[in-house]
Amino acid sequence: MNALNHVLNSNISKETILSLPYQLKAEYPLSPVLATQVAEHRQAISSILSGQDPRLLVIAGPCSLHDPRSALEYAGQLQQLQQQVSDQILLVMRAYIEKPRTTVGWKGFLYDPDLDGSSDLQQGLKQSRALYLQLIEMGLPIASEILSPLATAYFDDLLAWGAIGARTSESQVHREIASHMPYSIGFKNGTDGSVQIALDAIQSASNAHQFMGISQTGLPAIIHSSGNPLAHLILRGSNTGPNHDLESILSIRKKHQADLPALVIDCSHGNSSKNPLRQPEVLQQIIAERALTQVRGVMLESHLVDGKQQISDQLVHGQSITDGCLGWDKTSQLLLGIHRQLQQNALSCSA
Repeated sequence: MNALNHVLNSNISKETILSLPYQLKAEYPLSPVLATQVAEHRQAISSILSGQDPRLLVIAGPCSLHDPRSALEYAGQLQQLQQQVSDQILLVMRAYIEKPRTTVGWKGFLYDPDLDGSSDLQQGLKQSRALYLQLIEMGLPIASEILSPLATAYFDDLLAWGAIGARTSESQVHREIASHMPYSIGFKNGTDGSVQIALDAIQSASNAHQFMGISQTGLPAIIHSSGNPLAHLILRGSNTGPNHDLESILSIRKKHQADLPALVIDCSHGNSSKNPLRQPEVLQQIIAERALTQVRGVMLESHLVDGKQQISDQLVHGQSITDGCLGWDKTSQLLLGIHRQLQQNALSCSA
């Protein structure tokens, strides 16, 4: 027996060659008009995070996308709402195509668009980019979680905002990736509530790096990044409780002895005790205390239908198959109410 056989990776059962980033972008191109729109959305988000624009950034949408039809229906509703609240709120659609798993499970539309375990990643790449373009054509900025390092090059021209999750904020690889992305990136505090992890990540991502990555031609490359000046902090609560309230934020400021970067609050996860129907009370408290906390943005897990469901042959249209979401009726009522409150606050400040 050849000695080489003893050291070859026998755990690889199959390899499938995927389209290269530049090939997928050529097949599903971003038009010059839409490219201008994406750039304008990125600038608008940056202006809110820096405090130049006093509006509230709201990243709202399904926990994860799994069905293009329901995603487009939700987007249509969100776009109509944007026209009603645009003087006080900038809506960004949460369009997550990757999902981190604690152990195993469905990894997202990018990995398994057929929801059957076939893991047709080539189709996932195509369908994800096609769906993203449709969402952008509706006039919406879109946001996603940055998870797979190799996936970023396929969508870096489309996203207006990105997040690094609680489990990956400590990852050097994800900090390096964030340092060369052309849009604002938020880092979540750790699942144990540690804010220092996210603050270290923000400092790292704000600086230049040299790291191994993939070029647009699909070749291994040394990426030289200049640092991301738009990295910011996302408070998402912890396994032991919330951190969205004034007392928690003031305690965080005191502990870290400095002004924090721009703050975005995730109204779900630990802040809502993983109960999607508690998100409204979280957001209402954030708005009530915003003059003192200077929160720039919030995140909502929201879909057409309340709750969540298991993957099956009889899926409920517009209901999440990952984390539970707030239904559209409750979402729209909540945001319209918040809009009125923000208008009143603005009038009080100008009086």
